Amino acid sequence: MGVFTYETEINSVIPPARLFNAFVLDADNLLPKIAPQAVKSTEILEGDGGVGTIKKINFGEGSHYSYVKHRIDALDKDNFVYNYSLVEGDALSDKIEKITYEIKLVASADGGSVIKSTSNYHTTGDVEIKEEDVKGGKEKATGLFKLIENYLTANPDACN
Repeated sequence: MGVFTYETEINSVIPPARLFNAFVLDADNLLPKIAPQAVKSTEILEGDGGVGTIKKINFGEGSHYSYVKHRIDALDKDNFVYNYSLVEGDALSDKIEKITYEIKLVASADGGSVIKSTSNYHTTGDVEIKEEDVKGGKEKATGLFKLIENYLTANPDACN
């Protein structure tokens, strides 16, 4: 098994606390509302929403995938850190055992945020994951993030 790591940074005009509320704490409700073509619904299969919780995310008709299950590995509301693992679903293949993610929001000098994301692809056997293999997923994640940012900008009272 190999582990391939990819890091991404995205800048936002939204402060970390508000962005964390929308992007992490209220995402299960917010994404189906503002991006139903991407996320149809989210359901908690096990747990209370904290560490150890297993969620099933059902994708919308515009997605290449039907669902994924992810497990919350860490949730630090004070430091705006969210870690989770993609453990099941058609986004995984016989080449990828699981994908772990760490999302950290830090304040930027302009009052907004920097979203630091680290993805670790745990592969089976000697499979190698290349940057171009994950480019499409990164672009979709960035697109969802921008939808959330635009929603928060247009709705200043949301997710405070």
